[in-house]
Amino acid sequence: MTTTIAREQWGSRFGYLMAVIGAMVGAGNIWRMPYVTGENGGGAFLIAYFVLLYLIAVPGLMGETSLGRYTRQGLIGTFRRIYGNNRLVGLGLVILIFNIVLMSYYSSIVGWSIYYAYHALIGTFTQTAFDTAALWQSFSQNTALNVGMHSIAMLMVTGILLFGIKGGIERLAKWMMPTLTVALIAIAIRGLTLPGALAGLEFSFSPNWEYLARGETWLAALGQALFSTGLGWGIALTYGSYLGRNDDIPLGGGVFTAIGNTSFGLLAVFAVFPIVFAFGISPTSGPELAFVALASAFGSMTGGYVWALLFFMGFFFANLTTALAITEVGVTTYREERKTPRTRAVLAICGLIWLLGIPSAMNADILGYLDFVLGNWGLPLATFIIMVTIGWKFDANRLRVLSLNRGADLYVPSIWEATVRYQIPLIMLGIMAYFLYSNLGDAPLKTVSGLVVLTLMIPLCMAIMGRYEERQATGKVVGGQVS
Repeated sequence: MTTTIAREQWGSRFGYLMAVIGAMVGAGNIWRMPYVTGENGGGAFLIAYFVLLYLIAVPGLMGETSLGRYTRQGLIGTFRRIYGNNRLVGLGLVILIFNIVLMSYYSSIVGWSIYYAYHALIGTFTQTAFDTAALWQSFSQNTALNVGMHSIAMLMVTGILLFGIKGGIERLAKWMMPTLTVALIAIAIRGLTLPGALAGLEFSFSPNWEYLARGETWLAALGQALFSTGLGWGIALTYGSYLGRNDDIPLGGGVFTAIGNTSFGLLAVFAVFPIVFAFGISPTSGPELAFVALASAFGSMTGGYVWALLFFMGFFFANLTTALAITEVGVTTYREERKTPRTRAVLAICGLIWLLGIPSAMNADILGYLDFVLGNWGLPLATFIIMVTIGWKFDANRLRVLSLNRGADLYVPSIWEATVRYQIPLIMLGIMAYFLYSNLGDAPLKTVSGLVVLTLMIPLCMAIMGRYEERQATGKVVGGQVS
């Protein structure tokens, strides 16, 4: 039996859209997408990315959002309502743990963006002969500073979440996302006026058909589509649970969200690649493209202070809104399960994430290991669990009729059901199998240890929730006899 506590709703459709787009547009779009595009053939990668985004991510997001709107519960409550009071509720606990672990190291990335936004604000990058590589190396090796930035990031997340869905997340997203849009457009316009900048656009939008024939390009595009939309992380489900009964999910939670996500990805490419080519930077510079190469380029540009400030403040805004969404999944679930006030739930979940995030802040290898395990298997497994739950246990046809098309101006046809039932789960299984095959030879210890942890987690979580549900049921029976 589930308990639905009084909950807020989004204040407006615009506020909800900004919050959802803010949840999706983070490091995956601003930082990761430009260098992954560069590593996978530029325009060829973008074609593969857009195809997979609209064929897989959008239908999946529609399903996750409509399930949350239907149950009006967090992760655990949703699984309890669908599977009943038994150990299968543990599948929701598995996704919740993935989410909390993800946020434990993502907060370090938020901390990096705060640190670089601060240096942009004080004009560090425009100092004469400033060495951005030395700054990145010094920052990376300073354990206390990284823990401090991780702590500041979690303090910010905590403070905003204390104001709630409408007063905290929505209010912040309504001005941060438009600001980020203006910042990226301004940087893109400035970049396009630089000598040699058009080579960046040619690289980005001239597809090399050879790359489209490579499986690695499609896998990278699939990973980007999943990573940048947060499909299967429980975010869309949680945000959907705060929607009104007649809000339009296909347009709001699906199409507009995908268009917004796509637009920010393109803006990031427009903003980054003209500058990259104008300054002779390799487009395959990898993760250090933003923190070293671009920071150096901003210092050499006319008005570099403004461009560096816009870019790194925008990068910080994008990361912060994503961090709020990831953390809210745990806050909503904890509040419902423990039946506590929101303030206590925010402090408990943020405190837990801060504590778990300290090792990742102290050691980049731990951050890399967690990202390796979650990125390769954890998040695909979470998406697989949610899609199977929607498609088979709840019944995709039932969800489409009862929730997805309710109040919708855009009618979703029955072909959507096959996508949720077959296409997405099979692709998730294929991803996990491919990563196992490709990583077993190169990183056997990380691969085997990660798989052992994940394999043990599912039965462990099911056992924990099975005992928890039994105790809850026993307590209610005893309570009923006493009363």
